[in-house]
Amino acid sequence: MISSNEFPQELDGQRPRPKSLGDLFLSFTILALQGFGGVLAVVQREMVERKRWLTQEEFLEEWAVAQIMPGPNVVNLSLVIGARYFGLRGAMAALAGMLTLPMLVVLMLALLHAHYADHPGVQGALRGMAAVSAGMIAATGLKLLSALRKHPLPLAWSVSAAVLGVVLVAWLRVPLAYVLLGLGGLCCVLTYRRIKA
Repeated sequence: MISSNEFPQELDGQRPRPKSLGDLFLSFTILALQGFGGVLAVVQREMVERKRWLTQEEFLEEWAVAQIMPGPNVVNLSLVIGARYFGLRGAMAALAGMLTLPMLVVLMLALLHAHYADHPGVQGALRGMAAVSAGMIAATGLKLLSALRKHPLPLAWSVSAAVLGVVLVAWLRVPLAYVLLGLGGLCCVLTYRRIKA
């Protein structure tokens, strides 16, 4: 049984949300420091499963918006989530949390890398980190797949669009911008028509 102290906002009928700009800043700072090369998996786990600031469906919607904005996707996602709760001030607090300490860490690591880049242990560690990051991203994709059942488009259409997008970008080397505008635009129109019907 859940005690009244664990999720007080949920028991009052309200969804959990960041308590303040400082809470937003600190949450995104912690997320950014956890996620070298695989921040998406960490953000999804923290925002949806642990903090419950977003549902799985809301996370997918915000992630889709973040992907079409220029710039790094996870930084865009921090802006969108921050703005959702505190407007422009929230977007700036989340952005600052996502960038400040990680930027300092990256600068220190760049100095160390310049000195130790040729060491076999460093090269092996970087290859291992790349493999772990790829696995985390794949696992997050599988978790988010369940939310497609509630999407207005039939699951077969969604999967077909995803496969077509991968083929266009990875195999046929069509620029990502064209795929997003063309295939993404088509999916938006189809979704809108299904909602209106």
